[in-house]
Amino acid sequence: MKTKTHSLTIPDEIILNKIYLIRSKKVMLDMDLANLYGVTTSNLNKAVKRNIKRFPDDFMFSLTQTEFKNLMFQFGISSWGGTRKMPNAFTEQGVAMLSGILTSDRAITVNIQIMRIYIKMKEMLLTHKDILLKLDLLEKQVSKNSKEIRDIFDALKQLIIQPVSPRKQIGFNTGSEK
Repeated sequence: MKTKTHSLTIPDEIILNKIYLIRSKKVMLDMDLANLYGVTTSNLNKAVKRNIKRFPDDFMFSLTQTEFKNLMFQFGISSWGGTRKMPNAFTEQGVAMLSGILTSDRAITVNIQIMRIYIKMKEMLLTHKDILLKLDLLEKQVSKNSKEIRDIFDALKQLIIQPVSPRKQIGFNTGSEK
């Protein structure tokens, strides 16, 4: 007998806009995940707390007050009502681990969609890398004397390298990260 899957579909753009770069990691915040899963942030965090062994520091971490203020400022997150605790940030592995503790149909469906978006992001990065490598090989095979062809290669590389402007990193910059 087939099990009925939840027919909820969230536009990919909404999920993509909930992925932030914090501490050089792509993360999603507990409040955004709770909203997507259709649960309260408090209940999501209670479930995480009951299963804390599943969430080491590289799967989940709490934002510092400075990181949270920067996030609110940069992305216009409302501070109405305030927060008692700093939000938890879940890496891709942390989001995957949530699938083991949140078992509603909606949570399962949304989690699968989030994982697919992370996969698409990785595939896009690999595709750009592959194209750059092929261009470099082709460029080496082409005559060094042809300025027009070199200009074409330069223009193609600029198009590939600059498709999306990366989000600013949030948090304190020690100067050693570049």
